[in-house]
Amino acid sequence: MAIPKISFTSPSSHPWIHDVFLSFRGEDTRNTFTGHLHHALIEKGIKTFRDDVVLQKGDEISPALLEAIEQSKISIIVFSKKYATSTWCLDELVKILECRKSIGQMVQPIFYNVDPSDVRKQFVKDLDMHENKVKDDIQRVLRWKVALKEAANLSGWHLNNGHESHFIQRIVEEISSILVKCTFLDVAKNPVGLDSHIKAISKLLSVGNDDVRMVGIHGIGGIGKTTIAKAVYNSFALQFQSCCFLANVRETINRSDLVPLQETLLSETLRMNTNLKVGSVDRGITVIKERLCHKKVLLVLDDVNEVEQLEKLAGDKNWFGPGSRIIITTRDQHVLDTHGVERRYKVQELSDADALQLLTLQEIAPFSAGQVAGKNT
Repeated sequence: MAIPKISFTSPSSHPWIHDVFLSFRGEDTRNTFTGHLHHALIEKGIKTFRDDVVLQKGDEISPALLEAIEQSKISIIVFSKKYATSTWCLDELVKILECRKSIGQMVQPIFYNVDPSDVRKQFVKDLDMHENKVKDDIQRVLRWKVALKEAANLSGWHLNNGHESHFIQRIVEEISSILVKCTFLDVAKNPVGLDSHIKAISKLLSVGNDDVRMVGIHGIGGIGKTTIAKAVYNSFALQFQSCCFLANVRETINRSDLVPLQETLLSETLRMNTNLKVGSVDRGITVIKERLCHKKVLLVLDDVNEVEQLEKLAGDKNWFGPGSRIIITTRDQHVLDTHGVERRYKVQELSDADALQLLTLQEIAPFSAGQVAGKNT
């Protein structure tokens, strides 16, 4: 299977059909662990795709199965002891990790009576048994090796001993929480020119690296900063443990103080059903630092106009766990200067070609990028 070029299509516009795709070796866990997990996910109302073909014909993964992977928001890989003996499973794994890179699909491994080190080392050795079967396609074997090593390094669930029912319940609760809290944002009816913005900002974000980064998106009012931030958020939200989009910071502060914003930030990133009450701004700062310093967070602070707002909501990179990304939209570049935000993207007006395309779509006078989505900064 050829590795596709990376696309920056926003997941919100991707044709999701399933919430979860289950990848597993049927002979190992179909009628036991995976069967129980599948039932529990369905009972929770989570749309889950499981390959129900017991006898797989041939060695090539079917086009229908590839399509099901592409149409799933989250892929769960059940690594069992004999997982790597199945070329079918290995091809599924390669496809899943391609979708992780190309469409921002979340990938969650389950290490079922195996350790990540087994997947990284012993599973790779087990690939030798496939040499005669795929001797004319060495690149396929190389893709399997790379995929196994990559998947073994992903954070996931481990079950070596203990009650499977409790383990399954915890997985279902976490998946349900992820699906609720990482809901995609509505971007624009006619998102003209967004792809180029997303590509540029994705380079600044470099999602996947373990450092913590703050990236500023700045430009004049109405140019489309919020629209772009929403599209970027949608593109990467599933790759983070927690995510939060704080919209209209400037307007919210004008109506009250920073405490409600701190509480919303904590409620969404900690996946709580009710807002966490912090009482005061100073206490809110302490709670944010203590509760989020180990979490990989995607946070968008939209329409910030004062440095104090950043100091109270995202005062320093060490407030957040490794791999976190904080995106700040503002009209005032000085805010980014004062807060030490070095990675920045300035939003320019629509090009003539994009303006013409928008005119064609809307059949009205040309609009700026911001006006495509209505009242956005």
